[in-house]
Amino acid sequence: MSVTVRFVGSGDSFGSGGRFQTCILVDGPASRVAIDFGTSSLIALAQQGIEHNTIDAILLSHLHGDHCGGVPFLLMDAMLSAKRGRPLVIAGPPELERRMGEIREALFPGSHVMTAKFPLEWIEMEPCRPHQVLDLVVTPERARHTKETNPSALRVEIGGKVVAYTGDTEWTDEVARVARGADLLIAECYHYEKPIKWHLNYPAIAARREHFGAKRLILTHMSREMLAHADQVPEECAYDGLMIEV
Repeated sequence: MSVTVRFVGSGDSFGSGGRFQTCILVDGPASRVAIDFGTSSLIALAQQGIEHNTIDAILLSHLHGDHCGGVPFLLMDAMLSAKRGRPLVIAGPPELERRMGEIREALFPGSHVMTAKFPLEWIEMEPCRPHQVLDLVVTPERARHTKETNPSALRVEIGGKVVAYTGDTEWTDEVARVARGADLLIAECYHYEKPIKWHLNYPAIAARREHFGAKRLILTHMSREMLAHADQVPEECAYDGLMIEV
């Protein structure tokens, strides 16, 4: 059974190349799931003609704005304008519900008094063990990124397929476990040559390309430097709107 993956947003934090922040839409046999939901995600979805009310769950790798900052905007629109009725699950790292509540209140002061009229479930996923999220099995592994964001890489089992996602991280044995044997590995590739703490660059990926064990690899979250060299690498590189079948 095929699973469809759409890169609604494939950019870095800063809009390099005019790209939207991370938002990866995965359609399985029973659920539509967004992996990460950066601040620009509602705009990206609207431009691509996708109603955010069709999303059943959001999986967050860590708590940086370019990966989670769109969630408060989705929730506010779902309550005020979009009139969402179907349930929504938001799953992510420990402290998820409290931290997202603080982010929402910072962006929309006074919004803490609002409550969703649709079923809303928060799932805080401990690393190193599988979690049931709707019809998916999601296994987070610890990532090496800004510790205050509670970072993780995600291994998502959906429709008999495995979609692995590094999130933002340096290479670690835990990231290797996420990638091993996956049908698709989505890996951040922030820079082409420049080493940068807590991120993957192209040399780090190229050195381990044969050891991923994933059937397919797509690079994403590219900086200006990496985008300038994207056509020089043999790996597939994501772009906003790219849709593939796994």
